[in-house]
Amino acid sequence: MEQVQRGFVELYGTEPEGVWSAPGRVNLIGEHTDYNDGFVMPFALPHTAVAAVSRRADGVLRLHSADVEGGVVELRLDDLAPESDRNWTAYPAGVVWALREAGHPVTGADVHLASTVPSGAGLSSSAALEVVIALALNDLYELGLPRWQLARLCQRAENVYVGAPTGIMDQTASACCEEGHALFLDTRDLSQKQIPFDLAAEGMRLLVVDTRVKHAHSDGEYGKRRAGCERGAALLGVDALRDVPYDGLDDALAQLGDDEEAVRLVRHVVTEDERVEQTVALLESGETRAIGPVLVAGHASLRDDFRISCPELDLVVDTALASGALGARMTGGGFGGSAIVLAEAADVDTITKAVEEAFAAGGYTAPRVFEAVPAAGARRLS
Repeated sequence: MEQVQRGFVELYGTEPEGVWSAPGRVNLIGEHTDYNDGFVMPFALPHTAVAAVSRRADGVLRLHSADVEGGVVELRLDDLAPESDRNWTAYPAGVVWALREAGHPVTGADVHLASTVPSGAGLSSSAALEVVIALALNDLYELGLPRWQLARLCQRAENVYVGAPTGIMDQTASACCEEGHALFLDTRDLSQKQIPFDLAAEGMRLLVVDTRVKHAHSDGEYGKRRAGCERGAALLGVDALRDVPYDGLDDALAQLGDDEEAVRLVRHVVTEDERVEQTVALLESGETRAIGPVLVAGHASLRDDFRISCPELDLVVDTALASGALGARMTGGGFGGSAIVLAEAADVDTITKAVEEAFAAGGYTAPRVFEAVPAAGARRLS
């Protein structure tokens, strides 16, 4: 925090009005269900985007990131327009645009940012950027918006301003998660339930394996999957795939006939919603180890039905399971990014070594492996 505060002073010649942080997230289970009005279960990471911010009254937004080469980027609020920016600045600028579009009196800001959320790893580095700006401006301008509403505005920024058709999960996780808990979120009505998730107390760990394969949500494949799900819902005559009951899945798939793509996408979303509910039930009943096979089933569905895995992600999952992991699956939007591995604490070193050796043998870039501990959501630091 002090480093970001000092950076702000060096850039702008004055102390910031405050410093805020917002975390990245790992999704335990519930992938590509959020834009289908379904269930998700993320938790916040200790990795955060930190922003020092002050208000301006002249309609100017000045942005600087310690993580990106280059000087301060100056934008006029009246010139902000959707899909006009293809740089990192689109995320914070999009939040300012969304707040103003919603009628909130934001008149400008000076911002200095730094983030420890790995970019392109499927851990919501963009949502962390958006939420930290939204929370700072909500506080500074005394807008009084609840966390869920800030998440909605951040999603609008990403959907409309950036042009990435993401669901509501990432922003809600960053804004609303609690330390030591996973967030059971119904993305239709945004109702939330904090589920205790303390693996260390039970002798387990959850590893994140960043494959270092970069993915980009706005490059088309994510949008294609979303459009395919919407088409499947239309063919079945429902508002969203959330409305297809798990015990009615066979009938729904029969209704789709030989539309192979729709069958695959619908089957994934309906079974994934069921897996989220299974995971919640297991955690609440203290059967934490039993979520392992649920994670594995989720990966198979993402690989075979949704078709968004990649060789590196499959290698992590297969190697971890062969080395004694309780469960593993890819997490995030897909086409690269990260996998999660649920393991007994005593097996972590063995599994980590096996994955690293498998990547070396396959000629892949060495993965980044770290433990994921459920952390706090966005907050003001000073």
